[in-house]
Amino acid sequence: MRTIARIDIKNENVIKGINLEGLRKVGNPTEIAKKYYSEGIDELLIIDSVASLYGRNNLFNLIKSITNEIFVPITLGGGIRSLKDIENSLNSGVDKVAINSKALEHPNFLKEAVTNFGESTIVVNIEAKKIDDKKWEPYKFCGRERTNLNITNWIKTIQNKGCGEILLTSIDKEGTETGFDIDLINEVYELTDKPLIVSGGCGKINDIQIINQKFPNVSVALASVLHYKTLKISEIKKILR
Repeated sequence: MRTIARIDIKNENVIKGINLEGLRKVGNPTEIAKKYYSEGIDELLIIDSVASLYGRNNLFNLIKSITNEIFVPITLGGGIRSLKDIENSLNSGVDKVAINSKALEHPNFLKEAVTNFGESTIVVNIEAKKIDDKKWEPYKFCGRERTNLNITNWIKTIQNKGCGEILLTSIDKEGTETGFDIDLINEVYELTDKPLIVSGGCGKINDIQIINQKFPNVSVALASVLHYKTLKISEIKKILR
């Protein structure tokens, strides 16, 4: 299991909300990234939370400053709308890009991205909300807009188009610290043969242990418990060992 620090950014501030809403400032992204790196994090996931909504990508200079001093894999998400955006992201120093809204609007973009940059570079970011019993819907624009798609069909589509990993965020659980959405994770885990990263809901060390026991090779992306110092990275690593 990889332990990944999730850093959501709005206007160059690290932010955190509940259910991807009610955002509050947490701190400086460069300082926070360095802190998690020094504490032994396996990877960093950096998401521009409003880039796709406003049709922009402003994090390239920030990423360059971070990658000068941090030497773990970094994934950048938010505002990835073209092959040029992917190229610029990789040139800024990241290892992978996470794509959500553009893929939902133009699924063939995933195929183009994989063809040009390789499967291992492309992560599909899924922000899912429960709409009925055992039914979830992927959302666009950081949980702001419905797609009227069924997550089961969407998983099949992205696997046909190609991607290296899937980042699965439960909108219902995100920021609540009440535990991961096990039903949602199980649904996706049974459907995919891609490496899976789960995000949303972690509040205590037992939540991570449950994922580790139930879902072999699934990784966790953590935000609130790290930002608010509920858990230490060293503590997580010790338990996993």
